[in-house]
Amino acid sequence: MATGCPMMKMKQETDHPCFGGDHNKAGRIHLPVAPGCNIKCGFCERKFDCVNESRPGITSKVLTPEQALRRVELVKQHMEKQGGAELKVVGIAGPGDPLANPKTFEAFRLVREKFPEMKLCLSTNGLRLPEKLDQIVEAGVTSLTVTINALTPETGAKVYEWIHFAGTKIRGEEAAEILLMEQLKGVEMAAKAGMMVKVNHVYIPGYNDHETLDLAVKVRDLGADMMNIMPIIPVGKFAHVERPSEFTMEMVRNQAELILSQARHCKQCRADAAGVVGKDIDLEALEAASALAS
Repeated sequence: MATGCPMMKMKQETDHPCFGGDHNKAGRIHLPVAPGCNIKCGFCERKFDCVNESRPGITSKVLTPEQALRRVELVKQHMEKQGGAELKVVGIAGPGDPLANPKTFEAFRLVREKFPEMKLCLSTNGLRLPEKLDQIVEAGVTSLTVTINALTPETGAKVYEWIHFAGTKIRGEEAAEILLMEQLKGVEMAAKAGMMVKVNHVYIPGYNDHETLDLAVKVRDLGADMMNIMPIIPVGKFAHVERPSEFTMEMVRNQAELILSQARHCKQCRADAAGVVGKDIDLEALEAASALAS
């Protein structure tokens, strides 16, 4: 069990809309600076020019750290002019895995230097989390999301196609076992380091749904603060799977909440989402207007 006071950590993160903050007052921005990924999930289809599609792994374009900083400036100014919500959180969630991309930490450095008041967060598949944890903490990241979609190698082999680890591409149950080991180790290390830890879990009926509640128990015991159970978006290898109904998801979350606090407001955001959750800013229009004015 992780040390530290979970209530104290939660209090520190109340501005974060993905960790219980007020969505009407706290905005967030995802910076798409991390295109490369070190695992292949069966449900992952990434297209960089898909502006009308809203799901993880999607972005209109990949930014350099310098472009990302400029976007933070624009969004912050825009939200201040609009009134109401303020930009509170800067996160990196892809479109690949942030820990497989060195530009992740350069972007965090630039944002922290210019906007030290911003909360920094990161979302990862966890494969390199133990290896990178010290660097994450040093970057000033205070909240972390780790996506874990299986609790056994047998199930993981059905969800993941391969991982790239220690210079080698690995498949099957061996890959799933390595990934799970690193994920669980990383969750425990991050919790012990005092970070807010949320575990995302893509719920896939007929594939991993039998492990969902056991996963909640496992990550709770490792020190995770919250869990976010998301319905599968039927694409890729799982295009044939019927998306779980809202009733099913509510039932599953109700059961899991007896074990660990549940996030119920997730919109499965794009890697370049910005603004208030559920009311994203049209970034292309904002940047076009800024270019005309300059």
